[in-house]
Amino acid sequence: MRSGVPYMATSALFFSGMAALVKLAGHRLPAEEIVLARAAVTLALSYAIVRRASLGWGTHKGRLLLRGVWGSAALFCYYVALTRLPLAEASVFHHTAPLFTAVLAWFLLGERTGSRTAIALALGLAGVLVVSRPAVLFGASTLDPTATAIALAGAGFSASALVTVRSLSQVEDPRVIVLYFPLVTLPLAIPWALRVWVWPTPLEWLELVGVGVCTQIAQLTMTEGLRRERASRATAIGYLQVVFAVIWGGLFFGEVPAGLTAIGAALIVVSTLLIAWKPSPVAADADDV
Repeated sequence: MRSGVPYMATSALFFSGMAALVKLAGHRLPAEEIVLARAAVTLALSYAIVRRASLGWGTHKGRLLLRGVWGSAALFCYYVALTRLPLAEASVFHHTAPLFTAVLAWFLLGERTGSRTAIALALGLAGVLVVSRPAVLFGASTLDPTATAIALAGAGFSASALVTVRSLSQVEDPRVIVLYFPLVTLPLAIPWALRVWVWPTPLEWLELVGVGVCTQIAQLTMTEGLRRERASRATAIGYLQVVFAVIWGGLFFGEVPAGLTAIGAALIVVSTLLIAWKPSPVAADADDV
């Protein structure tokens, strides 16, 4: 197993838990309010971690702020999609991001995508298409087209954020990189949330705190994984979130996956294993061609 794989797999697990909590809270609370709660919790946790480690505010503030902007845009889109689409489908659309990431990493970072990684990404995309069953390929679709478009836009923003994180992870501490996400998101979310504010119940407060805690763990492990792996390889492992989302959707929301969803999830698992597999040195050289 490549050294970044366990971090990215852990990140996928906690991001999927965050998504399930967002969907629970989103039954009554608006997405803008959930974004604000997540930003407040993660900012408090991140600031405490950074201050305790005496890390300061980083040396590449422009790129750190840009990471926050891309991440904030992706977050708003994703949370809107989670409240309007089934959990599995929202997660699937969100995970078209690795495709954008591979292209952006090649164009902006000069990262070459080897043959095995390309095959894995293709299998992951096939799994995404099978799970989402777009109308153009499978006939009539019951998914909200506006929410679908928002989810795909969020995937594009997420890819931009991940490529920025990948470049920053070579020169900044992961804890500082994570700090800038809620630092940018919080002031942007306040006016949006106040406009539609609904006072949470005690249970909903627990769900909102859980969103923040899961996010913090997922962000830290994701950033460390991106530091250890190429962006295209690392983010492809994020397809595991779709599998986790199918499980949580069935357990907590009665969203029984169709047969095609199981096939799509299997393709995603295979693509993840291809990414995670550590070849021999000779094979590794061939993959990097």
